[in-house]
Amino acid sequence: MRLVDLLSENVIKVPLERTDKVGVIEELIDLLEKSGKVKDKESVLKAVLEREKVMSTGVGDGVAIPHGKADGVEDVVAAFGISHKDIDFQSIDEKPVRLVFLLVAPPNATGPHLKALSRVSRLLNKKEFRDRLLRAKTPAEVLELIQEEEKVYFEI
Repeated sequence: MRLVDLLSENVIKVPLERTDKVGVIEELIDLLEKSGKVKDKESVLKAVLEREKVMSTGVGDGVAIPHGKADGVEDVVAAFGISHKDIDFQSIDEKPVRLVFLLVAPPNATGPHLKALSRVSRLLNKKEFRDRLLRAKTPAEVLELIQEEEKVYFEI
């Protein structure tokens, strides 16, 4: 599963407008809804926020990967946002977040969901790549950077 296959320019936002955790999650879910990838926005939002209550998905190094499983989607879907302002995500390293990668899967898609989460984590673990993403100005540029990085990192 390639992340570039889950993303398109209409589900990438640069910059994010909201600066609070719930607001950013809502903003990314709105992108998915507008793109037709989410059929029940409320169930998706509820699933992601419930998962967030268990433990923050602010994984450190300025990255958050909010995720959940919901009936509101038919397949694994993703949205990505870059903030120009710090977002308090209650991250494990207690540092603010600027890169937010949202993943949502149907309840029966545990394997693909975990594979996508793992891929996002591994890709965003590289500081140089995170720095390049933070300099991106457009969704097209973000998509191109992810595509290039996946080719190098995963030898597609």
